[in-house]
Amino acid sequence: MDFTLALAALVFIFPLLAFIAILIKIKDPGPIFFAQTRIGRNGREFKCLKFRTMVVDAQQRLDALLASDPVAAKEWRTSQKISNDPRITPLGAFLRRSSLDELPQLINILKGEMSIVGPRPIQWNEAVRYGDKFDFYLSTRPGLTGLWQISGRSDTSYGERVDLDVSYVRDWSVVGDIKIIAMTVPAVLFSKGAR
Repeated sequence: MDFTLALAALVFIFPLLAFIAILIKIKDPGPIFFAQTRIGRNGREFKCLKFRTMVVDAQQRLDALLASDPVAAKEWRTSQKISNDPRITPLGAFLRRSSLDELPQLINILKGEMSIVGPRPIQWNEAVRYGDKFDFYLSTRPGLTGLWQISGRSDTSYGERVDLDVSYVRDWSVVGDIKIIAMTVPAVLFSKGAR
């Protein structure tokens, strides 16, 4: 089901993907995609794909900001996010708000690294936040959408995200996945979006 849905979606939205890729190249020359190591099922690492939404020297800017701004450093330690992040390009801000930046993850789904629905893909430095609940995360593939995406997105705390991931795994059903897929579009359209 994951493979079929991802392949159909890629074929259907290919013109949109090509348009976004061209805009990224025009607005902020550099790589079109951003690939970051994430944790998959059973701890298997994979390169999670997104459209690039940040400036090319984003890591250097983050390091400088965290070293010079204690408020931003505290926010980063708490949520792994920063309000008014100076690394994000204007086009990138739109792509994040609309979740269009995540569409390349359909390729991860075709490769069997992700599912349409599942926990939000995380990095190893986030695993500690799961504590003794980390096995729940490892038991399934991370998803393009999931309970986090339809339950407030960036307005949820990290602890709430963990609880949502655990709840998803414990209560998994095909019907539940279909409901999450159906609720994803309105959640993206009517929320403040990812930051």
